[in-house]
Amino acid sequence: MIRLTRPALLLVDFQQGFDTISYWGSERNNFFAEENAAGLLHLWRQSNLPVFHLKHCSSNPVSLLNKSNPGNEFKQNLKPINDETVIEKSVNSGFIGTGLYDLLQEHKINTIVIAGLTTDHCVSTTTRMAGNLGFDTFVVSDATATFNRRGPDGKNYPAQLVHETALASLDSEFATIVATAFLLQKITSPAFR
Repeated sequence: MIRLTRPALLLVDFQQGFDTISYWGSERNNFFAEENAAGLLHLWRQSNLPVFHLKHCSSNPVSLLNKSNPGNEFKQNLKPINDETVIEKSVNSGFIGTGLYDLLQEHKINTIVIAGLTTDHCVSTTTRMAGNLGFDTFVVSDATATFNRRGPDGKNYPAQLVHETALASLDSEFATIVATAFLLQKITSPAFR
């Protein structure tokens, strides 16, 4: 049975720079990821549960995610409000050089739910570290997305395949993979209160 004990929502890199698909590859999967994540964010806010917004701040000056570029900004429907915590990072993991671990410990949070971009990079790396650090970790399969990747031999790996393989690599070892609908039902159920 899956239990959620005062879960924190980690929204990873929902930034405008990811809207330029051609910068990251030639295709993207799951165009409903942002909508699903926004639904989760709304529910977390209504339920007065902790929310953490992770933002990738690339050290590469020409990166769309560099602070000097507009792509560094959060997507409109996933912007932080009020006192929601923003964690800036410059590497794939939300835990390296950020203070995220200390904040979660300070607030006595041991369950985290992760949604974001991209499934195989920052979502995966943050999830792996969360699992290794002992957090009860959930990744929302339909509130994450990625782009196609080219292998060292030039072979193209479609975005959906990369997404599914990344989730399969995380499932049961580092996290439990769930869908948005499951969380919406679980957190609004009387048993959760």
